[in-house]
Amino acid sequence: MQSREWRALARLPGIGSRRLGELLAARPDWPAGVLAALPREAATALRLWLDHPARSPLTAELDADEAWLAAGPARHLLHPGHPRWPRLLDQIADPPPVLWAMGDLAALTPPRLAVVGSRRSTREGLTNAAGFARELAGRGWCVVSGMALGIDAAAQQAALEAGGTSIAVLGCGVDVVYPPRHHRLHRRLQETGGLLLSEHPPGTRARAGFFPRRNRIVTGLSLGVLVVEAAEKSGSLVSARLALEQNREVFALPGSIHNPMARGCLQLIRDGAVLVRQVDDILAELTHWAMENAIEGATGNAMEGAADPAASSDPLESGEDSLLRWLSDTPTPVDALVSLTGRGVADCQRGLLELELEGVATQAAGGWVRLPTRSGA
Repeated sequence: MQSREWRALARLPGIGSRRLGELLAARPDWPAGVLAALPREAATALRLWLDHPARSPLTAELDADEAWLAAGPARHLLHPGHPRWPRLLDQIADPPPVLWAMGDLAALTPPRLAVVGSRRSTREGLTNAAGFARELAGRGWCVVSGMALGIDAAAQQAALEAGGTSIAVLGCGVDVVYPPRHHRLHRRLQETGGLLLSEHPPGTRARAGFFPRRNRIVTGLSLGVLVVEAAEKSGSLVSARLALEQNREVFALPGSIHNPMARGCLQLIRDGAVLVRQVDDILAELTHWAMENAIEGATGNAMEGAADPAASSDPLESGEDSLLRWLSDTPTPVDALVSLTGRGVADCQRGLLELELEGVATQAAGGWVRLPTRSGA
């Protein structure tokens, strides 16, 4: 499907993103299979748009979308199949059908960690959020959060100030500044290598019900989530629960038992979250997680894209060099290799595993590196 068709699906009445995601996961034919699977109200609206576009309310909405996208070079619409679509979102139960974006899409290339916490944070919490974000940015990681007051904004601001990248997922349109006091951060995310994302069309005002749904995208984009401060009943704990449901790692900073803003983190640690003292505690866990997924991807998809039996078994002669030549002594994440080589995630993981078995590459914190073990390789 093309961009306009994805946008039409996202704007259909009577169907939410969860239902639409479940429908599209079955890969129905377009448009007959989609029409057959949609609930009646949505199917009627889509059929009217397909058969009589001039009579469909969708047409005016889609034309307005296109005018907005054409109004600036840093405005984008991402959808499954788009070369910059974050493939980690395909692993969650209800990915958004589309993502509106403002800013630099290159922010989607580095490995990503969500950093979340209380809006009513303490001074210590703000200092910790900024410190962790700065070091993560300096080590090539992108900080993902929701641009909320408190911990979210402190982490995102620090990542940008360190010359790194940050992604803000909003509970409103990407062109709407919420909370209003973050207009400078909103602008900076657009202008200094950051990115604003939302599943809601431009111009959509913030609503209370949008924010819990927004959190699934914050965690779904990321390899893990770091909770810096959280009360016992906190939206950050909802994010942690979502991360666990999405098979993401959950990290928490410990704090005093007398600090109400530390009790949520202490509860997470009691329930099995990784206790974090420094950035290396996070990277050690995520490196292990990535290795397990690389092995599972290689074994679980062994038949997908299998090599020609007549081809050489040497990975450097059977096409794996298309991966090796993109590696250096600076860690390169799998998402970046997918974009650079045009290969699928499972194919890249399988190829990287073969390169590791050959002793020419290995995984380090933040991605894969080339080993100087074969001269001239």
